[in-house]
Amino acid sequence: MNCYLLLRFMLGIPLLWPCLGATENSQTKKVKQPVRFHLRVKRGWVWNQFFVPEEMNTTSHHIGRLRSDLDNGNNSFQYKLLGAGAGSTFIIDERTGDIYAIQKLDREERSLYILRAQVIDITTGRAVEPESEFVIKVSDINDNEPKFLDEPYEAIVPEMSPEGTLVIQVTASDADDPSSGNNARLLYSLLQGQPYFSVEPTTGVIRISSKMDRELQDEYWVIIQAKDMIGQPGALSGTTSVLIKLSDVNDNKPIFKESLYRLTVSESAPTGTSIGTIMAYDNDIGENAEMDYSIEEDDSQTFDIITNHETQEGIVILKKKVDFEHQNHYGIRAKVKNPHVPEQLMKYHTEASTTFIKIQVEDVDEPPLFLLPYYVFEVFEETPQGSFVGVVSATDPDNRKSPIRYSITRSKVFNIDDNGTITTTNSLDREISAWYNLSITATEKYNIEQISSIPLYVQVLNINDHAPEFSQYYETYVCENAGSGQVIQTISAVDRDESIEEHHFYFNLSVEDTNNSSFTIIDNQDNTAVILTNRTGFNLQEEPVFYISILIADNGIPSLTSTNTLTIHVCDCGDSGSTQTCQYQELVLSMGFKTEVIIAILICIMIIFGFIFLTLGLKQRRKQILFPEKSEDFRENIFQYDDEGGGEEDTEAFDIAELRSSTIMRERKTRKTTSAEIRSLYRQSLQVGPDSAIFRKFIMEKLEEANTDPYAPPFDSLQTYAFEGTGSLAGSLSSLESAVSDQDESYDYLNELGPRFKRLACMFGSAVQSNN
Repeated sequence: MNCYLLLRFMLGIPLLWPCLGATENSQTKKVKQPVRFHLRVKRGWVWNQFFVPEEMNTTSHHIGRLRSDLDNGNNSFQYKLLGAGAGSTFIIDERTGDIYAIQKLDREERSLYILRAQVIDITTGRAVEPESEFVIKVSDINDNEPKFLDEPYEAIVPEMSPEGTLVIQVTASDADDPSSGNNARLLYSLLQGQPYFSVEPTTGVIRISSKMDRELQDEYWVIIQAKDMIGQPGALSGTTSVLIKLSDVNDNKPIFKESLYRLTVSESAPTGTSIGTIMAYDNDIGENAEMDYSIEEDDSQTFDIITNHETQEGIVILKKKVDFEHQNHYGIRAKVKNPHVPEQLMKYHTEASTTFIKIQVEDVDEPPLFLLPYYVFEVFEETPQGSFVGVVSATDPDNRKSPIRYSITRSKVFNIDDNGTITTTNSLDREISAWYNLSITATEKYNIEQISSIPLYVQVLNINDHAPEFSQYYETYVCENAGSGQVIQTISAVDRDESIEEHHFYFNLSVEDTNNSSFTIIDNQDNTAVILTNRTGFNLQEEPVFYISILIADNGIPSLTSTNTLTIHVCDCGDSGSTQTCQYQELVLSMGFKTEVIIAILICIMIIFGFIFLTLGLKQRRKQILFPEKSEDFRENIFQYDDEGGGEEDTEAFDIAELRSSTIMRERKTRKTTSAEIRSLYRQSLQVGPDSAIFRKFIMEKLEEANTDPYAPPFDSLQTYAFEGTGSLAGSLSSLESAVSDQDESYDYLNELGPRFKRLACMFGSAVQSNN
């Protein structure tokens, strides 16, 4: 027969778990002694479940009991528990089969345990029953509160939204078993946020329940509570906070806080000048607070308002220049509005806010103002000095009306007085200057820095003051064999005067030439005339030249007439009968004359240059080189004395300062070596002279330099000059008594002075020998 495991729970509800594969012999039951059971394993058994409440939290809690129907209570069977959790979470009493939980069970961590049970006979050590599998399932209790997993919540909703507008949905979760009663059934409620918001109990959807104004409050904190067990007593709860922000809509128009603004502007301010700002306020923000300022009332059209889009200020600018003397104050009205207003919000912007602006014009000291921007006057030429030209006028636009002083720049022909009257200072000639471009300057007497200038144009009008004259010089020829009525010249005239109409000239011969003339004139009526012969035959020998007077009159008012002389040369035209031959001869003669003049000029130039070259050549020949054999560079300072004295006692023949200065200049070139020639010269010259240490030292230095310097010429030895005269072996170098001294003087000692005096010895020694 089958055996059963008796399970008992703490609630007292027994559970029978049939043991699979357990049989009992009928004969065994009749025998009261222990009987060894033979177990047979059946493969098709069904496993059962244990339900354990999860709130068990004692150290050892009895869950149930396993018992085989073969167990007769003699403690010969041993029960074993196998599987996940056996020994750690669950234990079994090996003698009784009681199962205990030794740890707290949490369904949210693990809701199901699969274990195996085994019964072993202690005496035989063999399994009485085959290993069976069973399940311990942890039942749920309400031990978890609802939690909002997506917090923090934040939502944005436009202000003034209608009731019922969806804001956001919050969702809580419960870890309890949703299939176990109402443990996981949640109910939402609003703890904070009335009366502006509401929440749907079952969905957690938050909606607007009252219109809100962002300008009054721009954000709200809403607290939502979630309860499980549908809010029944003993239910657990959780809360979350929702930050709801109101976005702005353009439900406010800009408004001027000031009803009156006072601004000032200088009358000297140029157009476009900013003279002040005005400011309106809008409770909206962002794009909804952008403003657009404009002029509503300004009859003068003098001012304008532009908007600074960064500061949202209205900038009042000057549209036209103002004049304090013309109008010293203005009143304008400005308005402001939002440029971006949706159609559904136009009801909040029906009337634009306005303000009044008073603008005061400030007076400044302005320069004089001329009545006209420029002046143009006309005056006839040849008018006398001091003639009236015109009057200019300038006034001080300021209230004090300062007197004005006038002046004319860039002109010596006109003058202007303090009344602005312009007169001439010289006679005008239109042919020299027909227009004068001048500048009139007006200066305030009380403030000379205030100056204004305008252009002045004076046109000199023409009068007929120039008579007509030949347009060019005419060279006229007539052949000796010319016939009567032959045209020999065509003439024309010019007039320097300006004529309103075109010039028209009239040509006639003078009265003398008309009565007795060999020529006549015909006026072509086109400002030209032709000269014709009035007879036949001319004689070059008797009358080579004719002079006829031609009267030329213009059409001016009054008409002017001039007499012009036309020279006519008689020419031997030869067989050709043409005056071109005469013109060619005249040209040759004139060219020949010019050639002679050019030749004469060239000859004069050559003479002048020859004289210059001759002078330079003579000067060059006068330059004599003392020693042409050598071209060495003279490096010593040679002092020349024009007066030669009378010996060593003559102190006026030279300047001792020159000797001293020369000594200083040559001091850097002195040599310390002393030669035999120096000692010889010292014995012959220095010892016989006056006892002067200065002279001795100077002569010694000069001699030493001359002997040791290979580039020094012999004439540098000036030391002999110091002791010329009485007592000197060298004697005097003066040209006086040279005839006597040359015969008596011997220059053989120059050969003993060394190689430097060799040239002197040769020069003078040869002379003496030749004289001898």
